[in-house]
Amino acid sequence: MTQADTGGLARINDLALGFASAKILLTALELGLFTRLADGPCSEERLRTDLGLHGRGMTDFLTALVALGLLERDGDGYRNAPHTARYLVRGPGYAGGFLEGANLVLYPAWGGLSAALRTGAPQNAGDFEEMLGDPGRQRGYLAMMDALSGPLAPDLGTALDWDGRTHVTDVGGARGNLLSLLLRDRPHLKGTVFDRPQNAAACAEHTAALGTAGRITFTGGDFFTDDLPECDVMVIGHVLADFSPEQRRSLVGKAQRAVRPGGALLVYDPMPDADRPQLLDVIGSLHMLVMSPAGSGYRPAECAGWLEEAGFRDVTVRRIGMGNTLVTGHRAG
Repeated sequence: MTQADTGGLARINDLALGFASAKILLTALELGLFTRLADGPCSEERLRTDLGLHGRGMTDFLTALVALGLLERDGDGYRNAPHTARYLVRGPGYAGGFLEGANLVLYPAWGGLSAALRTGAPQNAGDFEEMLGDPGRQRGYLAMMDALSGPLAPDLGTALDWDGRTHVTDVGGARGNLLSLLLRDRPHLKGTVFDRPQNAAACAEHTAALGTAGRITFTGGDFFTDDLPECDVMVIGHVLADFSPEQRRSLVGKAQRAVRPGGALLVYDPMPDADRPQLLDVIGSLHMLVMSPAGSGYRPAECAGWLEEAGFRDVTVRRIGMGNTLVTGHRAG
């Protein structure tokens, strides 16, 4: 076997064992290891005691985190690597919400990928309503939604001229994180989160913590059986990919009726380009396979077509952050 052949085999083996690296990271986050190290280096024994761990496998676990570049050795102890300290320690810069949700929701479902490909059926434990009724899984899901949508607030903020617009509705807005970020820099705006009723308490708590509770209302309902709240701007983000093409058309049509004349609809999702597919886009589409009964990725041109069919004008498409595409349409005044 040539060196090139063995290199290819090593790459295959690395891919096959990628689940182990992922679970090492997710477990460290679940245990609170990185936040425990926020105050400085710590010995293995102290970490074992503080985190309530058995001890067996501890040295290997910490050594693996060093090899992954998440921890660094400090004499006889360990400290966070700089990027770990910046993003994975709980506090203002914390970016681990998506990882928490992935550990609780996505990781188990991906174990059933082969079954999903054989049957077309989702592999998440229980349905969406059941997940929202489980406090632990609901917290993980909402943290994941915050982490996925929050960084997109600046992109949405520059997508429109917000002057003269007074009310924005976030359809599937979870606990109001994105909406709070949009309103924070635009004091003339008020907003509505439209989502499943089970998220009402979490929305009230989260918006209160962010200082936007007095400007955001929560309306519980079903996307397809209830009317969407009237508004000047409607945001539908990380929602359409959960549903079938027919359901997407239906929801965009309902949005057109809810947006006031002169208003706008903003739709964002990871949207794979059929001619130039990106790995993360395709992985996002496979998320929908294992997590939803009919969801999948969809192309930007498809989304633009749904908006135009519904009556929106001046439809534009542009790539934004976190691997997402933003499609914007305007209702005639």
